[in-house]
Amino acid sequence: MSELRPFPLATWSQARRDMARQLRRVPGARRQALLAAVLLAFGAWCTVSVPRLMGGIVDIVTAADTASGADGDAALWRTAGLMVAAAVGAGVADGAGYFLLARLSERMIANLREEMVGTALGLPMHRVEDAGTGDVVSRSTDDVAQVSSAVMEVMPVLSGAVFVIAATGVGLLSVDWRFLLVLVLVSPVYWFSARSYLRRAPQLFAAERASMGLRARRVLEAIHGRRTVRAFRMEQEMHDRIGEASWSVATNAVAANRVMVTLLNRMLVAELVMISSTVLLGFFLVGHGVLGVGAVTGAALMVIRVRGPLQQVMRVLDAAQSGYASLARIIGVTVDPPRPVPDAGAPEPRGEIVMDGVGFSYGPTEGDGAGDGSVDWAVEDVSFRVTPGRTVALVGSSGAGKTTVATLLAGLREPTTGAVTVDGVPVTELSDAERAARLALVSQEVHVFSGTLRDDLLLAAPGAGDGELRDALSAVGALEWVDRLPDGLDTEVGSRGVVPDPVVSQQLALARILLRDPRVVVLDEATAEAGSSGARALEDAARRVTEGRTALTVAHRLDQAREADEILVMEDGRIIERGTHEDLVASGGRYAELWSVWSRGR
Repeated sequence: MSELRPFPLATWSQARRDMARQLRRVPGARRQALLAAVLLAFGAWCTVSVPRLMGGIVDIVTAADTASGADGDAALWRTAGLMVAAAVGAGVADGAGYFLLARLSERMIANLREEMVGTALGLPMHRVEDAGTGDVVSRSTDDVAQVSSAVMEVMPVLSGAVFVIAATGVGLLSVDWRFLLVLVLVSPVYWFSARSYLRRAPQLFAAERASMGLRARRVLEAIHGRRTVRAFRMEQEMHDRIGEASWSVATNAVAANRVMVTLLNRMLVAELVMISSTVLLGFFLVGHGVLGVGAVTGAALMVIRVRGPLQQVMRVLDAAQSGYASLARIIGVTVDPPRPVPDAGAPEPRGEIVMDGVGFSYGPTEGDGAGDGSVDWAVEDVSFRVTPGRTVALVGSSGAGKTTVATLLAGLREPTTGAVTVDGVPVTELSDAERAARLALVSQEVHVFSGTLRDDLLLAAPGAGDGELRDALSAVGALEWVDRLPDGLDTEVGSRGVVPDPVVSQQLALARILLRDPRVVVLDEATAEAGSSGARALEDAARRVTEGRTALTVAHRLDQAREADEILVMEDGRIIERGTHEDLVASGGRYAELWSVWSRGR
């Protein structure tokens, strides 16, 4: 088995270009972004106006002895009214601006998730297997949720903080330019603190996300392989593996949080310097008659007010980094999308299969041979031909290479050596439409999609009527089960409805093959999930599906192989015997041994 090769991480430039492209896909995105910027700028101006007006109240109160009581009261009420209006205006403008940004961001994330899942579905199966299904699942669930959470948490803070800090700078400059120096004085502390954090945090958060992907993969392995786990009493081993992956997630999360605590401590120092400098400067300016108490009060309140946005920006850096790490993982799947294969100009489907000297390798052998160029062959020098309408069975012990041959024929893997052709065209050169008209693969791991049973079947033949659906279900022996459903073809099935048992699930998969009507059918142990009670039903269904079609059957049950036109016996990735059932039994070779063991077991 080859080592897992996770999907890459997108670089900053790749992420930036992709997000700009996603933004252009949203209708009216520029108009919404511009309107949000205007609203947030107005909200920031209102926010900064509140402390300035409060300073004006101080001036009104201190000057009460030199002004008439009526004039002072009027000015006080007028200023208080302006403060209320500014506060309301800030709240309304900020809320509307955040709403527009959130809606725009969520639409971009939805498009990004759809594109990532669509890209993953279009990738060759071997690429997904090499990365591990847990990696794909983690990126499409955990990482998308993390990006969405980061956007909702970070975008309002960053956008609001930028406008408030800018408005505060302008406001301080209008009071006295020396107050602006206070912000300049503490900016290096914030800058170097953020730079130190950003230098260490991305790797820590990337490691945390990767460990979450490993944990997801191990959990999925344990769930999907639960029967094997129980059969071999591997519960404790799988529990320990999941526990190890979970502990890795915890340790990586602690390491990431540790750098955040260091950042918060540095922020406290910066805030102490900022407030102390403001108080001392205000005392100096009032003492020398440069400014009044009200102006200094307003400036001090603005400085204290800007402390909040600065603190929020530094606090959400961890969420921003975690979100960026997840974003890089999501875009890493779409950064190199599968290129569409054009039509190869294949002739009308006949169903002729040829494998000529086919070999497939997962890569260099592990251990001593890994460094000397030796190759770990899953299959080697496999050659056979299947004429249209004939059935060939592949048999052999576990690990002989049968499934690899099936996936090579289905075009899910590319051969390392040799050629696999269908109707005279290399299978990997067929376009999706050409391949769908010729090939269909059914494995023992089938899936019933959530939705109505009709929708599930129509995936194979969108234009089929109810009569065709029922005929296909009847042919595979599933119609009686369907007729017992409360709403027939309109019954909800899958994870959100009726969950069929393994036998019925396989029958539904075979019914989809009948509806698709390909010329070549590859059955990779498609009856292996059935117990003794369901074996006959699935074998009858498989026989119905292969009638009149070219079929390659990876036979789990040798009585199914017995009915094939030709049997290929594999061992250690090679074909060691071939012939009919009677000829192979009479020859006394490997197949005869397998048949003898099978017969005694029966």
